[in-house]
Amino acid sequence: MDHPGKWLKSTACIRFEVADGVAVLTLNRPDKRNALSAAMLREVHDALLEADDRTDVNAILLQGEGRDFCAGYDLGDSYGGAAAAAAGYDPALYRTRSATLDDDIWHLERQQDMTLLMLDLHKPIIAKLQGNCLAGGTDLAFSADIVVAADDARIGFPAARANGTPPTNLWLYHCGPQWAKRMLFTGDTISGLDAARIGLVLEAYPAAEIDAEALDLARRIAHVDAEILSTHKRVVNMQMELAGARLSQRYAAELDARSHLSQGPRRSRFRQDMAGAGLKEALRNRDAPFGDGRIRLRARRPA
Repeated sequence: MDHPGKWLKSTACIRFEVADGVAVLTLNRPDKRNALSAAMLREVHDALLEADDRTDVNAILLQGEGRDFCAGYDLGDSYGGAAAAAAGYDPALYRTRSATLDDDIWHLERQQDMTLLMLDLHKPIIAKLQGNCLAGGTDLAFSADIVVAADDARIGFPAARANGTPPTNLWLYHCGPQWAKRMLFTGDTISGLDAARIGLVLEAYPAAEIDAEALDLARRIAHVDAEILSTHKRVVNMQMELAGARLSQRYAAELDARSHLSQGPRRSRFRQDMAGAGLKEALRNRDAPFGDGRIRLRARRPA
């Protein structure tokens, strides 16, 4: 207990604080750019349930410690780190992601369970983006109810260039079909300011102001009774579900698994680079044809 009215819990990967009706959940691996490991996803999942259960919480603010919100999934974890951590049981008795198509789908669906929980929580979630919000970071951010970003945040899914489609794919519901396709067809990134212009995020603020603006929004929302907030959230989410939002997530996971079977030249080159030269070289070769990969809007919305 820090002081009356505030509760703080730190784990290996996150920090969890409650004050003024707001639970602030912070991804806390700044040395890894808050990359999502299996352990972090479990801790985020549990902290979200904790916040949804507490009577002193009406709103949740999700953020990242340090320079970045989240640079994506921890590829060291994905490409072997998780297997090393699995010692202590017989892996032959359990599914492995690379064994069959169905095993890959199963693992992606279990991964989805960690992020899509955010749609099912009764309390509203605001995601605050600064620095990099890439790949798996967007899976997490776009599962929130409201997303705000620093003007200079870098948002995108570069892995779409050779690795697969987002397994949690809510892009359409944030920015519409044309921009969703534009982002995924190229894996290019967009600034927080331009993301606000296309509706991918709600609003963008100067980097020096994003912390205060996001917390102010969360506190404003928290002034409303939790029961009322829950009705608002669940009614809008039901409208999204009637438009296919939830069913399409299962389809996205299945198609991501199918894309992993691709024998196309770019996917094959990535696998070869990973095996022969390692992750950094594989990423460098994957992204080199796209230059800086940044979308820069020419047409502006009227002020």
